[in-house]
Amino acid sequence: MTAQAEPRGGGADGGGTGGGGTGGRTGGNGPDGGGGSGQGADSSAWAPLRLPTYRTLWCAQLGSNVGTWMQTVGAQWMLVHQPNAPTLTSLVQAASLLPVLFLSLPAGVLADVLDRRRLLVALSIAMTAVSAALAILTAAGLTTPTVLIALVFLMGCGSALTGPGWQAIQPELVPRAQIPAAAALGSLNVNLARAVGPAVAGVLVAVTGPDVVFGINAVSFLGVVAALTAWHRAAPRTAGAPERMRPALSAGTRYVRNAPGVRRVMLRAALFVLPASALWGLLPVVSSQRLHQGAGGYGLLLGALGVGAIAGAVSVKRVRAAVDRNVLLALSSAAFAAGSAVAAVVTQPVVVAVVLVVTGAGWLYALSTLNTTLQLALPAWVRARGLAVYLMVFMGGQGIGSLVWGLVANATSTRATLLAATALLLLTALSLAVWPMRARTGTFARDVVAPWPEPMLAFDHDPEDGPVLVEVAYDVPDDRLADFRAAMAALAVSRRRTGASHWALYRDAEHPATWVETFQVPSWQEHLRQHDSRLTAYDAELAARASGLSRTDPRVRHLLSPG
Repeated sequence: MTAQAEPRGGGADGGGTGGGGTGGRTGGNGPDGGGGSGQGADSSAWAPLRLPTYRTLWCAQLGSNVGTWMQTVGAQWMLVHQPNAPTLTSLVQAASLLPVLFLSLPAGVLADVLDRRRLLVALSIAMTAVSAALAILTAAGLTTPTVLIALVFLMGCGSALTGPGWQAIQPELVPRAQIPAAAALGSLNVNLARAVGPAVAGVLVAVTGPDVVFGINAVSFLGVVAALTAWHRAAPRTAGAPERMRPALSAGTRYVRNAPGVRRVMLRAALFVLPASALWGLLPVVSSQRLHQGAGGYGLLLGALGVGAIAGAVSVKRVRAAVDRNVLLALSSAAFAAGSAVAAVVTQPVVVAVVLVVTGAGWLYALSTLNTTLQLALPAWVRARGLAVYLMVFMGGQGIGSLVWGLVANATSTRATLLAATALLLLTALSLAVWPMRARTGTFARDVVAPWPEPMLAFDHDPEDGPVLVEVAYDVPDDRLADFRAAMAALAVSRRRTGASHWALYRDAEHPATWVETFQVPSWQEHLRQHDSRLTAYDAELAARASGLSRTDPRVRHLLSPG
């Protein structure tokens, strides 16, 4: 199901990316069908399921996630007995994930500037058609490895295009206090499907063939379409004209570059998923060639990972309350290292399955921690774009990793490859001592506020005119200078996050108490968005802190390029 960071047709779930889609408009429209306002202080693990719209979408996702895992087993098992099986089975996963690298960020822009519900309905219908084509071609005996990988690639394109939109709707469905619970429920959704789907698919593949599981996956999308159609989404609040594609893309990447906490989440995701992707990509080969299992046995191994992740989803709230998130990420990497090592050296299927239960819990804890932190760190106006970058890092990293590990295994051995991945996962755990998650990430106020009056121009202009140079003059006495410089350093990052392409601070050589902040914004419309739709409470606090150190109210000038 595309609401998760979940590869369609091959590999691992996005553990913790949310039921009903995650990410979205904190401080946005409030609930739809009982969802996300500031009401409803109930933040228990099951609270989001009491909200009708969330519950409907969650159930539709569960059906589609079952279809996803059934397709995963069918697609990989069609190739597991082919020559170069390690490479081919890894290619299935890579084909489903690599489109994220070039589609996820544009998809995030679309999700931020278009109606998300309509976008998701259209894309779900398209993915139904691709899944149906795969089922029909397989039933007709026309699905060669090349055709299979090509159609899985198209499914990956659909997943990449829908992922940011799904992730961005959660705070429209649940209050902010319930976002962690909704993230855990979303992961529970995926892993319930993982526990059931592969086992069912293993039986169906053995009895009927992969075409049946592909057909079930196609039908599962129709439930998603029905649930989305039934959701009467409140009209989003907009300020001014919708953002254009190219400026919106620039604004999203500029935000991520200037948000240190967000960048650290991306780094941790990459360091975890690159070595972890080895087990996901090579598990079909381990099952077939090392453990001598059929399709049903492979389904049970995936089911063991799913059972572990279910246990993790049920317990993650209590564990997060008791354990620092950096310690939790280290333990998660160690758990996944254990699964990779056991898959490399143990030949008893029962022992491997038992350890994979622990590995599944580690996967859940890692992804839930990363995703929940990011959900709470991103403001509404750029949420889908920020989550799109996360999906690029996580799913793109998983796709590249799967492909690389498959090629390495083909050149060396599956055992040596998994042991190498084990070592890298242990190094990932140790690296938290050097690059930990930042303590305050996800704790700042991210509601959008508009404390600045709209600037007025004395002549006619086009909203796209620019660039705009803004000058803010402060009168700062010497005894406040150190505090002022520190406040301006923080404010500079805020200006860049919200739209400034350049920023500088100058001191008046003739009047040393006068300091002039300058920042350039690409267009007048972009600057207006800084005023009315991009400024969070935290950004406003940074500006107020700097202004409070001036003896007089700061003097602002707007300089517009004549073109």
